[in-house]
Amino acid sequence: MSKADVARAKPSKVSPELDTPNDLPPAAVEKISAALNGLLADAFALYLKTKNFHWHVSGRHFHDYHLMLDEQSDAIFATTDQLAERVRKLGGTTLRSIGQVSKLQTIQDNNEDYVPPREMLRELMEDNKHIAAAMRKAHKLCDDHEDSGSAGLLETFIDETERRTWFLFEASRQESSNAA
Repeated sequence: MSKADVARAKPSKVSPELDTPNDLPPAAVEKISAALNGLLADAFALYLKTKNFHWHVSGRHFHDYHLMLDEQSDAIFATTDQLAERVRKLGGTTLRSIGQVSKLQTIQDNNEDYVPPREMLRELMEDNKHIAAAMRKAHKLCDDHEDSGSAGLLETFIDETERRTWFLFEASRQESSNAA
């Protein structure tokens, strides 16, 4: 691939100083970058919401919930750098501000003064389910454009998200009940 082909293979929005060589067509880079940036915005929103609940959980299961939410927030935060770096590897640009996160996030903030612990866990469970679904959609997009690197990364993140969903479900169940 010539230098001219590499230059044409980049979306016009990328500064020449940030131009990263890649063999994917520009439309694929743009679509995959947009999907990954949406997931990145949701990861930041879910990270902060999980930390918020970690800081404000109370009640008889405080210790267990506090530790679980701290562990989950760390795992969510760990995905952010990998998602952003994947966008850059593709030749796209990634998020630059909290304002951009707020425009792209689909996870709703929770600014309530008090949220009962079980409601916290259920809300986070639903948010994680939402993110898993969005990751599957992005994975399909990656498959459609033969981007196995992004697809592989998403497979790992989907599994981790499903694990968080499972833990939140189990921790929030009523005694002797399998109700969700």
